[in-house]
Amino acid sequence: MPADPDVPSAPADTLRALGAQLLVRGWLSANNVVFAGGGEAGAAVVDSGYVTHGTQTLALLEHALAGQPLARLYNTHLHSDHCGGNAALLRRWPQARLAVPAGYAPHVQPWDAQGLGFHAMDQQFEPFEVHGFLRPGDTVRLGRRDWEIHATPGHDPHAVVLFEPASRTLVSGDALWEQRLAIIFPELVGEAGFDEAQRALDLIEGLRPRLVLPGHGDAFTGVPAALAASRRRLEAFRAAPLKHHQYATRALVTYHLLEHRAQPREALQRWIVQTPVLRHAVDAHAGSHAGDALGFARETVDRLVADGVVVEDGDWVRMAG
Repeated sequence: MPADPDVPSAPADTLRALGAQLLVRGWLSANNVVFAGGGEAGAAVVDSGYVTHGTQTLALLEHALAGQPLARLYNTHLHSDHCGGNAALLRRWPQARLAVPAGYAPHVQPWDAQGLGFHAMDQQFEPFEVHGFLRPGDTVRLGRRDWEIHATPGHDPHAVVLFEPASRTLVSGDALWEQRLAIIFPELVGEAGFDEAQRALDLIEGLRPRLVLPGHGDAFTGVPAALAASRRRLEAFRAAPLKHHQYATRALVTYHLLEHRAQPREALQRWIVQTPVLRHAVDAHAGSHAGDALGFARETVDRLVADGVVVEDGDWVRMAG
């Protein structure tokens, strides 16, 4: 479909024309995409941040909605940084309806925290009620436009993206970032994910988005460069899966420390070894080096210290800065 002549190409102008706001969040929370208005459909938000940021998320949305009630809430996928605010938002706006990707149906009706993976990642969560599902091939009304739903497995098997074809704007969740590649979580538990991530990138390339609203980081227009960089990283991980294990472990340890701020080094190393989502990575890496699991954990923390991501304070480790 050709670009809509009524939708400007500048990101800020495009967002304004679509009735959208991108709230760029720092870790631990994913970005929120807010759509005020939308006629009878009402105001909507895509993704809700981490549970411990719930008060901040509510304040940001109250300001963005300027007194308008939230009518609809959507999640691109059910990782804790994207859905952790769901329960808080539904308490604040009890009339709002929540829809999540359809692949999660067996785990949310009835609620199954184990199946959703929250326990495996040892991350906080609050149960929430789901009222409907996002099915690839359908559309949802966001702001002034209908947005297509597309399946983008890889980072998560059930993830979706939302695409507005006239302005060629993509709400990408974690399927495409500008600077980095998201963890391919199925590969951490011994399941296929690299090929699926490749197909997700191919799908996004086929949509030819002009503006991307990612799950993390600022909106960007350099989509071909971002796709090329993601493909290079994906191929490097496919060629050396242990590198992906290292990358994922570093990212999850950093996320854990961002939440807890500081931990005794020995406790942090035990966390690396004992956290279920990292067990396959720890075992694979230790076995490949004829080492042990704690050796891999120590090496991970050593590298984070050496890179200046974390600092040691006596027997404790904390985030730098």
